[in-house]
Amino acid sequence: MILPNYLSAGDEIRVIAPSRSLAIIKAENISIAQSRLEKLGFKVTYGKHTSTHDEFFSSSVEDRIADIIDALTDKNVKAIFTAIGGFNANQLLKEFPFDLVAEHPKIWLGYSDITALTLSIHAKTGLVTYSGPHFSSFGMKYGFDYTMEYFKKAIMSPLPFEIHAAETWSDDPWYMDQEMRTYHPQNGFRIVQEGCAEGKLLCGNLSTWNLLQGTEWMPDLSNSILVVEDDFESHPSIFDRMLTSLLHQPNANLIRGLVVGRFQEASQMTNYALDIILKSKKELANLPIIADFHYSHTFPLATLPIGRQLSLKAKENKVDLYIK
Repeated sequence: MILPNYLSAGDEIRVIAPSRSLAIIKAENISIAQSRLEKLGFKVTYGKHTSTHDEFFSSSVEDRIADIIDALTDKNVKAIFTAIGGFNANQLLKEFPFDLVAEHPKIWLGYSDITALTLSIHAKTGLVTYSGPHFSSFGMKYGFDYTMEYFKKAIMSPLPFEIHAAETWSDDPWYMDQEMRTYHPQNGFRIVQEGCAEGKLLCGNLSTWNLLQGTEWMPDLSNSILVVEDDFESHPSIFDRMLTSLLHQPNANLIRGLVVGRFQEASQMTNYALDIILKSKKELANLPIIADFHYSHTFPLATLPIGRQLSLKAKENKVDLYIK
């Protein structure tokens, strides 16, 4: 395992767009994101092709790889933040400079479609990568305190740390209207199946994770605790078959626990449906399982270090989560 240096005031963050272009983000939100990071003492710079786009609001593989190489080889850059998610980060895998990642171990941060990169980088190099807010996520005007707290704990402070539930959560399209926000009460993390476990933390967007199946970039599931989430398109039947597919992978019988991120309301997932799905999987029998975790396309969003040890205890209506 390779652990990149933590960020501290004065460090440079490079924003790149390995999936969709930064051009789709409102200028106001970009300004808020940059200002928020600068207030922490960071210098924010942008890849040459971060705001270029084609018909799919992305850019060519060559341009995206060029920005990645520039960020890796620039000695001033200490962290690489992705602009936003999308649908095509896996296009980069055959050309991805994994050798340079190993030579220049830096922080990688992003989620959703960026799962294709954060998991692949860890699988190929052993580098701890971070699944958490995009650069554009830092443009959220309100309701960002919890997300910022766990960003700091994971990336700006020495491990370990505990993860607690926030008091509220939101499923708003905040990036469209910053002033129209609705917050729902969060009554802790929900225990689906009691138990205790410790294992390597592997996490990601489930539909993107499954794109790695059968490839050299798929991480080994042995002795791991999986943290999975998906967006509004993952209705119960779709989530069921995608989870089944992940559990069909080699060494899935060695998984030690499962954490499921909160579903967006448009997914139509209910606690009842989720419990039926999870308890029908023989591979998950007798493993600790929790749901409604702050790792999803709702907010707030915890930052998770892929490759570190996660301790999970779910007993007597109490959940303890500890990153080591």
